[in-house]
Amino acid sequence: MERRDFLRYGMMAGASAAAMRLNPEFFFSSAFAQEARPLTFLSAENITGNWDPMAHTTLSQFNIEGFIMGFLTRSPMMPDNPDEVVYELATELNLIDATHLEIKLREGVTFHDGEPFSAKDVKATFEYGAQPERARQVYPGFADTFEVTTPDDYTVIVDTTKGGYGAAMFIFLASYLPIMSIKDIEGGPNGALSQRLNGTGPFKFVEQDGNDTVMEAYADYFRGTPKVPGVRFSFVGDSTTRMLSLMNGQADVIERLEPEQVETLQGEDGIVLNRAVSVENKYLWFRCSKPPFDNPLLRKAVCHAIDRSIILDVMGTAGEPSSNFVSPIKFGYIALDNYPEYDPEECQRLLAEAGYPGGQGLPEIEYITSTGFYPKTKEYGEVITALLQEQGFPVTLNVMEVAAWNERLYDRPGGGPGHMIDCGWTSASPEPDLVLRTHFHSTSKRICGIDDAEIDAALDAERDAPSLEARKESLQTNLMPLLAEKVPAYSLFTSVLMHGVRADVKDLFIYPDGTIDASEATRA
Repeated sequence: MERRDFLRYGMMAGASAAAMRLNPEFFFSSAFAQEARPLTFLSAENITGNWDPMAHTTLSQFNIEGFIMGFLTRSPMMPDNPDEVVYELATELNLIDATHLEIKLREGVTFHDGEPFSAKDVKATFEYGAQPERARQVYPGFADTFEVTTPDDYTVIVDTTKGGYGAAMFIFLASYLPIMSIKDIEGGPNGALSQRLNGTGPFKFVEQDGNDTVMEAYADYFRGTPKVPGVRFSFVGDSTTRMLSLMNGQADVIERLEPEQVETLQGEDGIVLNRAVSVENKYLWFRCSKPPFDNPLLRKAVCHAIDRSIILDVMGTAGEPSSNFVSPIKFGYIALDNYPEYDPEECQRLLAEAGYPGGQGLPEIEYITSTGFYPKTKEYGEVITALLQEQGFPVTLNVMEVAAWNERLYDRPGGGPGHMIDCGWTSASPEPDLVLRTHFHSTSKRICGIDDAEIDAALDAERDAPSLEARKESLQTNLMPLLAEKVPAYSLFTSVLMHGVRADVKDLFIYPDGTIDASEATRA
């Protein structure tokens, strides 16, 4: 499906998909009149300072990459068709057989530094992103398990014979990885790759000015020069400041609206709201690499102590119920029958079985969360803390600013900081293993540090299934129920991304991972 066709079915201005289909002209104006000024986007998260797309897992930089970088495909992941792709740098994806995927590429595309785009860039990106030291990998555990060949300048063949898994997996991964220039990659991770973004997208990186990332319209963008002159992407950590900036016209788009801010902005002239069930789930991650949560009985006891309905009440418009470890718009999602639900009696039974009746003898437990980025983390963190304390868990909630929390996020040898930590995880692809294998395979174990042979085997089994249908069955009947039994993390809910947008900004599309297509944006 071409992007222009897809935009008719996007979800903009708080409308449902059904409403969009009934009256699309209302939501997507064809007006081209605009003031010659860039769009201003206020971000809830700071950046790392390293622009290498494979060197971070920072959502704010993913969003910036959405403006600048090109992708083989984009995945809108609409609830009624989560597996659909929209072609961008690729024009065709053809599964030749179970272990060979052919990717046909668009001709006449150039990078922002003037270098022509071709198959060698895709090959270099896949191979660079598959290395185990990359923070954001093509796919966890993929290094040395696939080969990429380039029969001509605009054809790529991915061969997964050596790895023993299906090449169909790269259909989903094509929507995840920003395509980098081979010239930048050959310069190494400490060269230009880390100093600026160089993509094929509609906007070109200009400079980093303090907390502001400055981008300008790329005149040679293959779909035509963007209609707005640029984008200014600014980190503003305070949610109230972001909202006031939108209301007074200093900002055009803001993200991560709090529920009460949604209520305020609904009554404001000149502002529209965008609501989208996202690819992001919010998790309570256990430090499985150290006591006491190296014991799955205690992890499950915690889950049965938490009443998720209260958390959803706190979240309001920003949360959606789900009972799995991936978002409902990810491939393979199913509401699990054995997903742990609030059950104080079962919590107490598990505590006793683990040797801590009523919580007696448990060590002090630190629960780390952040404030200023994700909506309501402090508020529902206090709810979780109180519920756990009621069951005898000696829990202390530690609320941190985003930068300090980020420094404590990942597991370390001997166990990461604290015993539980709140964090969401997202990826711009329907591929579930970008969450599941990333965190729960012993070769990756980013946050929770789990090392479990049964989980490893289940992850390998679904990855190596010979078809997408067989993968789905393996996910739903084996891996996902097993994770619900061992709960290395507890998925609390699926995030709903709430953006506020000035009403004079038209033809802006917000993907379910928070990235934005502003290539055809105008000001009315």
